[in-house]
Amino acid sequence: MSEKTFESPVFVRVAEGLIEEIACLEDALEFLYEWPKNRRGTIYQTALRACQKVFEGDYPLGAAREAFASFAKSAKILENVSMPMPWMIAKTGQGGGVTA
Repeated sequence: MSEKTFESPVFVRVAEGLIEEIACLEDALEFLYEWPKNRRGTIYQTALRACQKVFEGDYPLGAAREAFASFAKSAKILENVSMPMPWMIAKTGQGGGVTA
């Protein structure tokens, strides 16, 4: 599968305190394929079809990203990450990034 990177990633909550970054088409398709079958509905199907159409080459990547984000919102797993997460912030003047 060729990697088609989204203009901006979608962040989804996969467990309490655990957020996953969906940064490309491959990430979105993998996430959708692993979504529980008993929780798949119309919005899930729309997002899946949009991502598959991009993979086939006849649909805009941005539209598939928006369809995936809409699915995540409807499933109540969309995370608004407007501020960098602590692990995203580089520490200046300290080496290794590990505290004792």
